[in-house]
Amino acid sequence: MNDAGDRVPTSPDSFSGLVFMGGPMSVNDLLPWIEPTLKLIRQAVAADIPVLGHCLGGQLIAKALAGEIGPNPVKEIGWGKVQVENTPLARDWFGEISTFEAFHWHGETFSLPPGAVRILSSAACANQAYVISNKHLGMQCHVEMTRPMIEQWCTIGADEILAASSSPAVQSGADILAQTEAKLGPLNQVAEVLYSRWLTGVTTESFIERHG
Repeated sequence: MNDAGDRVPTSPDSFSGLVFMGGPMSVNDLLPWIEPTLKLIRQAVAADIPVLGHCLGGQLIAKALAGEIGPNPVKEIGWGKVQVENTPLARDWFGEISTFEAFHWHGETFSLPPGAVRILSSAACANQAYVISNKHLGMQCHVEMTRPMIEQWCTIGADEILAASSSPAVQSGADILAQTEAKLGPLNQVAEVLYSRWLTGVTTESFIERHG
């Protein structure tokens, strides 16, 4: 479901889990699919169906659950170090990982919605990831990247990079691509850890219980 005209489901009951991806728009834009998406997220959380959000997706989850979305102190584009919180909950999600190089592409960010616990931060953005009820995961940074995605974003977003070049957290397209070979593999490993942990909450048993 996106702004390409796909219909947003009116209920999460047909799903064992929901994943919300990134996008160039703002959660605060008056787009016709945003409010139905926020409603779907609220329904899923109320039904204990795990939700996962990347960047815009993390902002959608936060807004749906009474968080606020607004400008980050600086725009982040490119590779940047993030720090795992030194808490039992964060270690439950990240295992032995204490810091890693994430991929970033955002100008806005979220406040933590009520009941959310921060598990990841960075120097440029305080809230990089949060967990709700130890089941729902919202992220500001990107862990889902592939090389073709990064190359495409750098091409499509060249003007955005140039316009934001004064930000200390924005890298040029050339710098981003130069770092990708060394940093993408470790990032994929982080994604595997996070997704494996999130999937522990996605159970066929809960789906069967809802449908008898």
